Amino acid sequence: MQHKIVTIIQARTGSSRLPAKVLLPLAGAPALLRQVERVQRAQLAGKVVIATSTAAEDDAIVDLSRNAGVDCFRGDMNDLLDRHYRAGQEFDAETVVKIPSDCPLIDPAIIDQVLRFYLRHRQEYDFVSNLHPPSWPDGNDVEVMPMPMLALAWREARRGHEREHTTPFFWDNPARFRIGNVRWETGFDYSMSHRWTLDYEEDYRMLSAVYDALYPLDPAFTLKDILDLLKRRPALAALNDRYAGVNWYRNHLDELQTVSSDQTNAPKVTEYDEHYGQTARPGQR
Repeated sequence: MQHKIVTIIQARTGSSRLPAKVLLPLAGAPALLRQVERVQRAQLAGKVVIATSTAAEDDAIVDLSRNAGVDCFRGDMNDLLDRHYRAGQEFDAETVVKIPSDCPLIDPAIIDQVLRFYLRHRQEYDFVSNLHPPSWPDGNDVEVMPMPMLALAWREARRGHEREHTTPFFWDNPARFRIGNVRWETGFDYSMSHRWTLDYEEDYRMLSAVYDALYPLDPAFTLKDILDLLKRRPALAALNDRYAGVNWYRNHLDELQTVSSDQTNAPKVTEYDEHYGQTARPGQR
């Protein structure tokens, strides 16, 4: 019997930095659906499910999923660990793959690479990702866990960031869990320099420009295609480079055991900053 993998894309409309960001258009369709297209191209992704919240504002995501023929699960707004666990239960998962909805450039080949490693070694690891430590461009996040491990975390995780971010209970306790990591085979680490994730208006402008350039030529464009485009047109990467390396870790460094300050950045402040309302001082640029 084939091993049942359920890939869960967590999504909601209530982003404070960029409201309804998953509904913003990329090449003529909502960013969330463009990402679903890419995830579904992965050969090993299994059933792809959108997991949203029960808040009324996320009815739009449910409608979008229904119209696109994509399975959707509704769960807790803030307890993402609970949402992933219950979605895994709902769809009879043996293995759950976690992919956030702010990764509309994720390469299906990377998803398959991480899953292939997991499937070959699933008796050896409790949790596998390509994030600890990261190496691919930010926005290619893949985390994989067997359902019994997800159930264990659901029962035992207590701290707020463990519930909110789903997986820290595993990777932040390497003495307890067997942690596997898949690094980019090139040997490069672009995780702090290449930002392909959707969280700010500048991110959207960059992602939209990439889609406008590549999607009409080939909807299945690859990581290499993106890198080649940015090499030809460096101004695209400059659109959001002030946020390179910015991630949620920076707000939890006092709680995390295995993440250091060199794995996260604060946004670069240049001239007058509409987000921070200040002018850069010498040394801040």
